[in-house]
Amino acid sequence: MRFATLLAVAAATVGSAVAQDKTFVLGFNVGASDADGKAKTQKDFETEFKTAKTLQGAPGNFTAVRLYSNIQWGTEKSPQPIAAFPAAIATNTKLLLGIWASGTDNIDAELDTLQKAIKQYGSKFTDLIIGISVGSEDLYRVSEPGIRNKSDAGNSAEAIVKFIKSTRSALANTALAKIPVTHVDTWTAWVNTSNSAVIDNVDFVAVNAFPFYESERENQIANAGSLLSNALTATEAAAKGKDVWITETGWAYSGPAFGNADATVENAGKYWKEVGCALFGKKNVFWYTLRDANPANKVKFAVSDNLDTKPRYDLSCPTKVDLPVASPMSSNNSTRPSGSPVNSASPSGASGSPRPSGSGSPTTGQPSQATGNAPGASSVSIVNSMAMALSVVFAFAAFAL
Repeated sequence: MRFATLLAVAAATVGSAVAQDKTFVLGFNVGASDADGKAKTQKDFETEFKTAKTLQGAPGNFTAVRLYSNIQWGTEKSPQPIAAFPAAIATNTKLLLGIWASGTDNIDAELDTLQKAIKQYGSKFTDLIIGISVGSEDLYRVSEPGIRNKSDAGNSAEAIVKFIKSTRSALANTALAKIPVTHVDTWTAWVNTSNSAVIDNVDFVAVNAFPFYESERENQIANAGSLLSNALTATEAAAKGKDVWITETGWAYSGPAFGNADATVENAGKYWKEVGCALFGKKNVFWYTLRDANPANKVKFAVSDNLDTKPRYDLSCPTKVDLPVASPMSSNNSTRPSGSPVNSASPSGASGSPRPSGSGSPTTGQPSQATGNAPGASSVSIVNSMAMALSVVFAFAAFAL
C-alpha cells in the first residue's frame, strides 16, 4: 500500500514535470503596418504585445513575436530600427527577428539597422532575441508554383545562403553572435532538394504551413489536421535532423473560400482546437495572426477584433489532442493560390499582410513562454525532469521494501 502510494506521487511528479515545461515558444506574427497600411508606432506595438499576453481563455501566454524586418516601415531611404524593438523591451516580449531578403542582392541596410539597435538598446534588447530569420518564403516565390501563383519577387537558395553567412559575419562580435539563425519558407520549398544548401546553413528550419490555401487538395476544415501533419512531417524529414519551428499557420475567419476551405469563425476556432492545440507545448509556434492588417487583403485571420482581449472564438484547449498520422503527398501542386494574402515582396506587406504563405500547407497543449534556449532544449529539460522524478520513484521503492 505504501509502495503504491509512493508510485502514485512519483508518477504525478513526472506528469507535472512535462505539463509545466516552459521551453517552447508561443507567439504571433507581427507586421510593420496597421489595418490602414500606416506604420505602427511604439505604442501600437506595445498594445499588440500586451493583448497577446492577456487573451481570455488562451492555453498559455503568447510571450513572443515574429517580425519580418528590422527596419521601421516608411524609413527605407534612411533606415531606422523598427518601433517593435523598444515596445518589446517595455513589455518583456521575446523576438524572432526578421531580415527581409526578397528581390535584392544584399541585406546591408537590414544588418546596419540591427547593429544600430544593438548599440542603442544594449542587453535590454539583445536578451529578448531568440532567433534571427534571414528571409521569408523567398524560395517558394521563385519556385514553379510560386511563379505560377504570381507571388512576386523572391530569391535563390544561393542568395539566401550568402545572406545567412553575411548575417553571421556581421554579428560575430556582438551579443547576438550565438543566436540561432534560420530561414522561413513553405514546406514545398524545404522538401525541394535544390534548396538543400539552405538547410545546411541554418541552425533550425522554420516552416509556414496553411491547409486553408491548399486549394489543389481536399482542404476542407475536416482535413486540415491531416494536411498540416503531412506538411510538418515532410519538412522534418528534409530537415537533416534539425529542429523545425512553425512560423506561420492559422485559418481564415472571413473572406473568399480557397478550394474547399471556407473562411468562417467556426472553422477558424475548429482549426485552433484541432491543430493549434495539438502543437502548443510540443513545437515552437507563431500563430497567424493576432490582428489583421493590409486592408487590400480580403482574407482575414485575426484571433482578436481590434486587439480586444476577448477573442472571436474560444481559445481553450482540450485535455489531449494530437495531429493525425501523416501520409505521403506530392509537393508539386501545392501552395498558395495567386493573390493569396501571403507575402508581398516587401517587408511592409509582410507587416501584416496575410502570410498564408501557405504554400503547401502552412503551424503548441500547453504553450509555454518563449525562452532563449536553443532549438531542442525543451526536449532535454523534459527528459531531465522525468529522470529526476524516476530517481525519486526508485529511491522510494527501495525505502518501501
